[in-house]
Amino acid sequence: MDFLRPDTLAEALAVKAQRPDAVPIAGGTDVMVELNFDHRRPAALLDLTRIADLRSWDVDDDDTVRIGSGVPYARIIDELGGRLPGLAMASRTVGSPQIRNRGTVGGNLGAASPAGDTHPVLLAADATVEVASTRGTRLIPATGFYLGVKRNALEPDELITAVHVPTARAPQQFAKVGTRNAMVIAVCSFAVALHPARQRVGAAVGSAAPTPRRAAEAEEFLSAELTATDRWERPEPLPDSVKRRFGDLVAQAADPIDDVRGSAAYRKHALAVLARRTLDWAWRDYAGKVT
Repeated sequence: MDFLRPDTLAEALAVKAQRPDAVPIAGGTDVMVELNFDHRRPAALLDLTRIADLRSWDVDDDDTVRIGSGVPYARIIDELGGRLPGLAMASRTVGSPQIRNRGTVGGNLGAASPAGDTHPVLLAADATVEVASTRGTRLIPATGFYLGVKRNALEPDELITAVHVPTARAPQQFAKVGTRNAMVIAVCSFAVALHPARQRVGAAVGSAAPTPRRAAEAEEFLSAELTATDRWERPEPLPDSVKRRFGDLVAQAADPIDDVRGSAAYRKHALAVLARRTLDWAWRDYAGKVT
């Protein structure tokens, strides 16, 4: 196995163009597990840890946060919790402190596991994935990035360079169910984001389908309900019937399987509960800020 270690992004892209079989590695929290268990034996590893451009974040004129693919979860929690509360919440649930100091959102995207903790938040928040090659840079909406189990929209010569996430203007929530309280792969997960300026709600599920996915019907139902009842301007408490219907539609968006972590039926039930709870938390927070 070759170990390739470029110093700049330009060098990394050139190497990836010449060696499309090289597997990128930054935190190594996914790749090294696969190597240690002999689940994967790539011809080459492309170490990205020396590339400073991937380890920074900034905010553009549209108040969208561009997070370099090498920024670890711990920094997202410490430095971006105010701007991106949903992403910070999801980052707090990732592994142990050691994993959060090494693991990155870029790595989460590259692995494209259905159980990745940050995926539902990126979908609900309307994030965009920035990828690059020697041919140029392109932006892929998160909704089009996940193609299948551990499959994403990257071309063989491309690297994930950043993720663009709009600064939250209203409450966001993330929750997951696991077999224990910490250091666990999600049995299922859910994220909700309120977008009052556009009078819409973002909602997405994780670990409950071949890919992370938006709960489109749940989004449309709740967005229409909030607009029709003028609750964006006058955020009165949500009726239990609305929260139950929202939860049911979120569960219907899932396509889970039975596995060692949980049954398909349990995942659907848990998602409905998570959706109701997180919506209630987010809405109470929103009502407190508006009134």
